[in-house]
Amino acid sequence: MQASTQDKLFVLWTSGDRDVALKMALMYTLNAKSRGWWREVCLIVWGPSAQLLVGDTELRNKIAELQHVGVEVVACSACANAYGVAGDLTALGIEVKPMGQPLSDILQEGYRVLSV
Repeated sequence: MQASTQDKLFVLWTSGDRDVALKMALMYTLNAKSRGWWREVCLIVWGPSAQLLVGDTELRNKIAELQHVGVEVVACSACANAYGVAGDLTALGIEVKPMGQPLSDILQEGYRVLSV
């Protein structure tokens, strides 16, 4: 069954700041899924967060933990290619794909989006 706009949260992680990643984006995303605050949770890695992620072991471990609890993790291919990290993200089990249209659809369909 597909989640309604009330059941699914998209976290748009754009910040290249490590503290924002650890103390907001990834912590909230993990708790939102593991504690059942949202039925479905998707983390979108966009912009400088892609570069930050591949260069930081602790952040990579957090992504693995998110994936383990069932968070869908995707990355913007244009951003990943601009930073030269598309292959690194794919190796982490992150789907790298064009995200401009999907993000537009998510917003237009009224899904909940948290941007950090």
